[in-house]
Amino acid sequence: MSILAAFAAAQTSQGPDSWTMFRGSPTLLGISQSQLPGPLKLRWSFQAGDAIMSSAAVAGGTVYFGSMDGFLHAVDLSTGKERWRYQTAGPVGESSPCVRDGLVYVGDLGATLHAVDAGTGKARWTFQAGDEIKSSPNRAGDRLYFGSYDQHLYCLSASDGKLMWKYMTEGPVHCTPAIDKGIVYISGCDENFRAIAAETGKQVFAFPLGAYTGASAALRDDNAYVGTFGNEVLGIDLKKHEVRWSYRHAVRNFPYYSSAAVTAEYVVVGGRDKMVHCLRRSSGKEVWTYLTGARVESSPLIAGNRVFVGSNDGTLYEFDLVTGKKTWEFVAGAPLSASPAAAQGALVIGSEDGVLYCFGN
Repeated sequence: MSILAAFAAAQTSQGPDSWTMFRGSPTLLGISQSQLPGPLKLRWSFQAGDAIMSSAAVAGGTVYFGSMDGFLHAVDLSTGKERWRYQTAGPVGESSPCVRDGLVYVGDLGATLHAVDAGTGKARWTFQAGDEIKSSPNRAGDRLYFGSYDQHLYCLSASDGKLMWKYMTEGPVHCTPAIDKGIVYISGCDENFRAIAAETGKQVFAFPLGAYTGASAALRDDNAYVGTFGNEVLGIDLKKHEVRWSYRHAVRNFPYYSSAAVTAEYVVVGGRDKMVHCLRRSSGKEVWTYLTGARVESSPLIAGNRVFVGSNDGTLYEFDLVTGKKTWEFVAGAPLSASPAAAQGALVIGSEDGVLYCFGN
């Protein structure tokens, strides 16, 4: 099976009500198909040993997340009871688990990528990169893709961790690679946007972004959407290999660290200007903004016409996608830099004081 065919098969096998990786899908759209109750109510909370900046994955009734306590945790989605914990080689920072075919993949700040049995928490294999891994793994077919601060994008065999290829950039690869139609896309700390052939690791194209990025690109309809440290959100035409539009707030010019959620009509992203921004996908024109109390580094999740996002002010917000009206909030009290995940009628998010919150009925 080709990489392209395997990718298509993987997309259809995920199921409509799971959140198996950072941003929910290989194209990193940040959209959940789950029917969330309204208003959300706190179902349970779980205390990890240190800060949670890793965004959770939800699959098969289990929540998987990493923590700065040096563990990958597996918690029952219904009860909040711990099923197992797996000790990593270093703290787990922003790398978020990817769950596929009974394995959980996650990177740590000790430069190790782990593949762990989803049911037992036992190590299946590990791979040592040259520097810390903040990138979240992404998988297509039997290939696993992730970036490292050693300036490489890696492709491994998902089943045994064998190195298939690695591609060297000109700076740390902080972002999570986005995958579509046999191409891996990375927005880099080297200020370039790159398209790499998933099969061979050869560069398809690259062009300068004008600033470095900490965010990951979201892909939709042959376009990519990503915020930069040049205080812009960019809409990129993947066929013409050029920026189609750029958005810069009229007054508040701050970097974008949050990764965008993208629907057919809207691009929603958090900014270090403390704001949540909703843009028209076709033009990049501002639809609405909402000012929170601190940086918004959490990446928004969209479920239907509801937007959920955390803020470093310690609050989880819900907005109406069309109007931007705040419809609900939960005060966690500690910064929420991790991103929400939603599946099976529940929404989960971790906080920097080590508490994982689960909301539902």
